[in-house]
Parts: sequence; structure tokens; C-alpha cells
Amino acid sequence: MAKVILITGASSGIGKATAKLLASKGHTVYGAARRVDKMQDLKAAGVKLIAMDVTVEESMAKGVQEILQTEKRIDVLVNNAGYGSYGSLEEVPISEAKYQFEVNIFGLARLTQLVLPTMRAQHSGTIINISSIGGKIGEPHGVWYHATKFAVEGLSDSLRMELKQFGIDVVVIEPGAIKTEWTEIARQNLLKVSGNGPYKNLAQKHAKMFENADNMGSDPIVIAKAIDCAISASKPKTRYAVGGGAKPILFLRKVLSDRMFDSFFLGIINRAK
Repeated sequence: MAKVILITGASSGIGKATAKLLASKGHTVYGAARRVDKMQDLKAAGVKLIAMDVTVEESMAKGVQEILQTEKRIDVLVNNAGYGSYGSLEEVPISEAKYQFEVNIFGLARLTQLVLPTMRAQHSGTIINISSIGGKIGEPHGVWYHATKFAVEGLSDSLRMELKQFGIDVVVIEPGAIKTEWTEIARQNLLKVSGNGPYKNLAQKHAKMFENADNMGSDPIVIAKAIDCAISASKPKTRYAVGGGAKPILFLRKVLSDRMFDSFFLGIINRAK
């Protein structure tokens, strides 16, 4: 059955791949992002474009209203917009930390608030939150990014129980390493903030690890397929861990003690060349 789907962060990476795949399946797909110019190729795939900034209330409200005026319903929300703010806790300004939460968690929450009245009235719907394996593990220099993803995990678990009574599913996608511009942005942020200060030794090795991760990452289509699977299932899983290294790393986090996992992860960083 064809569904009306809103995807944020559709200008690149996971969002763009998902928009193309779901449109090819016959769904009515709205791709939302700040950079509409970066989504022009989606038009040829049948995706409808919306300019949306998930840190601006008016922008989100206008986008949702535009869809409802045309389609009269929203069946799926894919909360994909986000970025990685990296650098040591000591060196990242609190203003940047707040913006990381504004994009990765508060924008996600507010957009969800905006679509829920319609989904409740329909007594159906699916909220798909793009988290990360970083919502289950920590890493040095990623305190604010990981804090937001841990928050997405907790928010999603709580929301799932709230919305069960209305027939609305909440699904968490936990990508591993994926070949998108995310990694390069995170790497640049890390070097800018901590590449020359007291944390530079580990930070520079960590940046090299990010560079290597791009070579081991999965194509964004693997995440798009997981999202398609969740949308198509009558009873979707609550979580889908997919992409480069996702399942092995989450398994190790489960079986290793905190200090053992710390040593494992720091070992990966220190061996980066």
C-alpha cells in the first residue's frame, strides 16, 4: 500500500538514498532539507521537495502543513536530519553543544509533535528515528554527538510505549559506518576544535580513523533498505542495526566490561595510520 512519507535530511547520504528508494516503490515521498538546491536530482525520481530547517519552528510547521493540505495524511516520518559535532568536551563551546542538541534531538522531537495529531486521527503511522551505533557506545571527542544519540534511543523507547495505544509504531535505525559526507564533516570539526590543543595527539589519530572508516563504510542504500523493510512490515522491529561494523561493535559493547570496551576502542584509534 502506497504511503505518504516525510524524510528530513534528504539533501545527501542516507536521506537522499531513502527518498529515491521509497519513491521507486510507489510511495508519495517528500524530501525535506535546508539545501533545496542539493535535492534537485530527486525530482527526476518523483520526490516532492520541501525547504525545511529542523531548528526553525516556522519552517517545520509550514512543511507539515503543506503536506497535509495536499495529501490529507502523513503515514511515515523519517527523522534523519543530523550531524556530528566532534572535539573534546573541554574545548567545544557550550553554544555548539546546544546547537548539536537543537538539530539532533529537539528538531526531531518537535517535528514528531507536529505529525502526531494526524497519525493519531488516522490511528496509524510510523515514526522512524535515525540514531546510530553511537547511541549505544561512546567514543573520545564525541561527547555531544553521542549524548544526542543516547537521547534519541531513550526518547524512542519512551515514545514507542506512549503511541502503542494509537496504532503508531516507533522504529530506531542504528547505522554503523556509512559512506556519506557525515564522516568528513565530523573529521573536520574534530581537527578544528581539538587538532592543535592539549588533546591533539589522540584527536589527530581519531581523525585518521574517521578517514579510514570511509573506506570500510557501507553504501547508504543499506540503510534505505532497512527503512523500507520497517515501513513494509506489519509489525516492524523496534531496532535495525545495519551498515559497516554495526552488529559486531554492538555485540562487543554488550559482552565487554566498560573498561575493556574503552581499551578496545582506544586501541582502534591509536592504531589508525
